[in-house]
Amino acid sequence: QVQLVESGGGLVQPGGSLRLSCAASGSIGSIYAMGWYRQAPGKQRELVAAITSGGITNYADSVRGRFTISSDNVKNTVYLQMNSLKPEDTAIYYCNHKRLGLNYWGQGTQVTVSS
Repeated sequence: QVQLVESGGGLVQPGGSLRLSCAASGSIGSIYAMGWYRQAPGKQRELVAAITSGGITNYADSVRGRFTISSDNVKNTVYLQMNSLKPEDTAIYYCNHKRLGLNYWGQGTQVTVSS
């Protein structure tokens, strides 16, 4: 089992920044991928950004150049730095851990971009 605890969501004005954190514990393993997904009202959950245990990153086209995913392997924590936020970034953001065909999810954190 893997436990994921997210933090850092909130309300921000357009053009602002937020940083999300996801602390992982349990059977994390040495080879895995972690990522951030988001789900807006009435829409499907979508991948925002992901990072492997080897440091390879992947971004959705809609956030590339604005968001940065990083990890601290000592703290078992993944971060999502979100800059130049837009109203369309408003969603619940979920942390995800993938390993050996298993998916684990955090409880989600709300990000609202509004003036």
